[in-house]
Amino acid sequence: MTIDEFISSSHILHRSFSERPSKIFAGDGIRLMLKNGKTVIDASCGPSVSCLGHSQPEIFNAINAYLRNDIAYAYSGSPYTNDATEQLADMLLAHKPGGLSKAMFVNSGSEATDAALKLAPRRTNFIARKQSYHGNTIGALCVSGHESRREFYQDFMSPNVSFVDPCYAYRMKDQDESDEAFVQRLSRQFEDEILRVGPDRVAGFIAETVSGATLGCLPAVHGYFKAIRGICDRYDVLLILDEIICGMGKTGTMHAWEQEGIRGPDIQTIGKALGAGFVPLSGVLLHEKIFQALSSGSGGLAHGHTFQAHPLAYAAAIAAQKIIKRDNLIERCAYIGQKLETLLRKEIGPLPLVGNIRGRGLFWAVEFVLNKKAKTLFPGQVKFCSQVVKKSLDMALNILGNLGHTGKYQVDHILVCPLYTVMGSELGNIIPLLKIAIIETSRPFLT
Repeated sequence: MTIDEFISSSHILHRSFSERPSKIFAGDGIRLMLKNGKTVIDASCGPSVSCLGHSQPEIFNAINAYLRNDIAYAYSGSPYTNDATEQLADMLLAHKPGGLSKAMFVNSGSEATDAALKLAPRRTNFIARKQSYHGNTIGALCVSGHESRREFYQDFMSPNVSFVDPCYAYRMKDQDESDEAFVQRLSRQFEDEILRVGPDRVAGFIAETVSGATLGCLPAVHGYFKAIRGICDRYDVLLILDEIICGMGKTGTMHAWEQEGIRGPDIQTIGKALGAGFVPLSGVLLHEKIFQALSSGSGGLAHGHTFQAHPLAYAAAIAAQKIIKRDNLIERCAYIGQKLETLLRKEIGPLPLVGNIRGRGLFWAVEFVLNKKAKTLFPGQVKFCSQVVKKSLDMALNILGNLGHTGKYQVDHILVCPLYTVMGSELGNIIPLLKIAIIETSRPFLT
């Protein structure tokens, strides 16, 4: 590997060593301003985070006002609380969605996953799904089915986690298999795994309600989570839903599970759009029954970080959530998301190397194949989606590709998940640029 000269001389340990990053100096709405004079359309909100855009004066003012008038730091392990802490939790849980009644807040999605696992201590084993992603700390990687990321740290991976198949109908459903039969097959596999491990040993099942960057904005087949919820209830297994990337309105409802016909999860992780990226913030929501179990057992949670639940993060998130509610942006995600879907299916779907378009709300992915009919995978070394991402960036369009090799299926996809306030005219700029990038990247494979 050739190490870029800037990367080598920089005192920052950059995540990629081979490619020089461009320097950003400002952002405005959907656009990023670079020091080289280029303006980039951010069609993915970074990794689906900046849902209110890159300049939001109301949030800036809320942060400044908080710093002037309130406590700058309060340790969550101290005998204190503050108004911002209580207010954000009230905003999210006052109506107890699905029985979720308590919240704890941390900094990153990985921390939220670790905390969620610690909330299920009665038993020792977890079941997760292959080609899933729940974070990059050791604890979160243990329940992530992301093969290449796990491989680096295989010696640290916990033996008390086992994996079942994801609900990936595009590649996993048999040709003549109905959705109902596919759901039955997957739910039977899940139940068999509980029985294999031992119902008295399985603490919880963790899954992304809509899969993120590993499988590309993948909703489950209708009825899947209803079947999973029923099995979890039958064996007293906690259902832990990871909505760090897909939740907080992105799919057209506040919680993605609200579209699954279930009463809700026992534990839910949230993040990314929670604070819209202005200050790091993620969280864990838990059902009242979890709180009651903790109350009658240990009387607390043996978990915490120095900088979790930072008051400034609450101030930013409160301002963000107020804007989302006031401007009906979740409903707008559903409405404008239909326009995005129509454009993707009309302009991108017919392209010869586009195999599948999927998503909900403003959370969409395009999967590429060598042959549409046969759904032929690209060889792993081709990295077709990475080429599309690079070609798009050359045209000043920022999109997100996959996270490398994640498992059995090499899923070559890109994500299009623009901010909640994206205008129709901006979608009209995004889709043509994406189309050109795909066409240009496709040429060598079509001759």
